[in-house]
Amino acid sequence: MDSPIKLIVGLCNPGSEYAGTRHNAGEDFVNELLRQYGGSLSLESKFYGAAARISVNGRDVRLLCPNTFMNRSGQSVSAMAKFYKIEPEEILVAHDELDMDPGVARLKIGGGHGGHNGLRDIIKSLGNNKNFARLRIGIGHPGNAKDVANYVLKKASKAEQQQTEDAIYQATKALPLAANGEWNQAMKELHTG
Repeated sequence: MDSPIKLIVGLCNPGSEYAGTRHNAGEDFVNELLRQYGGSLSLESKFYGAAARISVNGRDVRLLCPNTFMNRSGQSVSAMAKFYKIEPEEILVAHDELDMDPGVARLKIGGGHGGHNGLRDIIKSLGNNKNFARLRIGIGHPGNAKDVANYVLKKASKAEQQQTEDAIYQATKALPLAANGEWNQAMKELHTG
């Protein structure tokens, strides 16, 4: 894939009670981008979320944190994508990943939802198109599938949170390459750095 990024979505649940929880790792990525590139999110009811714009390598990139709950994320993503005529291949969705340890972040192009309700809804809302990029931010697994819902909605330990912040920071360093559509280089930078 060589499509430049036009939209970065940070998956999250809305409300202060979910801020800083494992499930909101995508929102943490967007907040780190805002810290580095400047700007702030503002509520945009027509997009069912909070949005901002940043410039990466002179490219205009929109940021979006849906205000819907995780399992309705597609409503927000599709609204913005349709409004600005952004193709799925031009979208990067940052999300928490149970199958990777804290401190690990990986870029991926396309694929299924892997049981993630936010990804499942986005795929459905984009007409079953799975060709968007993902930034998978490792949060670890509680060890038992029945503990997952409780686990993702809790805050990580200080040590785990620091590992996640470090992984997010490393991911921001690969963003300029991804923003230009240089996906192979971006993945090499993040996955071997």
